[in-house]
Amino acid sequence: MEDKRNIPIIEWEHLDKRKFYVFGICMTMMIRVSVYPFTLIRTRLQVQKGKSLYSGTFDAFVKILRTEGTAGLYRGFLVNTFTLISGQCYVTTYELTRKYVSRYNNNNAVKSLVAGGSASLVAQSITVPIDVISQHLMMQRKGESMGRFKVQNQDSKRMLVFGQTKDIIVQIFKADGFRGFYRGYVASLLTYIPNSAVWWPFYHFYAEQLSSLTPKDCPHLLLQAISGPLAAATASTLTNPMDVIRARVQVEGKSSIILTFKQLMAEEGPWGLTKGLSARIISATPSTIVIVVGYETLKKLSLRPELVDSRHW
Repeated sequence: MEDKRNIPIIEWEHLDKRKFYVFGICMTMMIRVSVYPFTLIRTRLQVQKGKSLYSGTFDAFVKILRTEGTAGLYRGFLVNTFTLISGQCYVTTYELTRKYVSRYNNNNAVKSLVAGGSASLVAQSITVPIDVISQHLMMQRKGESMGRFKVQNQDSKRMLVFGQTKDIIVQIFKADGFRGFYRGYVASLLTYIPNSAVWWPFYHFYAEQLSSLTPKDCPHLLLQAISGPLAAATASTLTNPMDVIRARVQVEGKSSIILTFKQLMAEEGPWGLTKGLSARIISATPSTIVIVVGYETLKKLSLRPELVDSRHW
């Protein structure tokens, strides 16, 4: 009889790929809708000087809702939905890399570390231009902007729906050329590759530890749902300093990671490196639960028919 304490991992070769991609896109879209406001809040907190506009996550949420309405919490959302493409590239790269690494090393932590970093490298190459545009849209407060570029005629409904993105794209291209859309690319890689590389091993580590502490009949999905946020909080704490620098490089148009770091330290001290951390963890916790439960469920739903009843997944 199989020991249920060992949580089985559904690998790439076990999946029906068509189901996997269809379900995956739907799941990712639902997650984006639920956590996007906190992504916007985190970005504004990281970019603001000191506490000039918002004193914290809750204060930012209330002020944005009061002055800009619900739409203010979703500035740049339509552009951001294009990252659905990078999301699918991420999971594909992750699963294929795990499969490749398993030929040489079957240690789960090693497979997760290499696959997570590789997946993030591929995803960020697609995501950074979308992030640059959406972050500048996030910075558009009512009547003013927190970033380098300001959208004209913000009150026009036609401009709100169709024109703001085009306006920002034109301004970025005029100011920086094509390279402007990859501003902060290195900073993004230095943020998200370690974040992804750390998250997966910690996720499996926490799941294994919880499995050893709980009864054998405890549902695997519950253990995974708890492990995900724990891994996200760990990875977010470790990589938040670089995330603050990344946001400033992309939004303020800075060209040097080192100079941005020195300026941040001079203006706000070490505490400046923790800016947006609470918003990041708050957004990561529910989203990670949904992602983990959704991703693990997605993989179970996408199992090849002949494997569905073959073992306790």
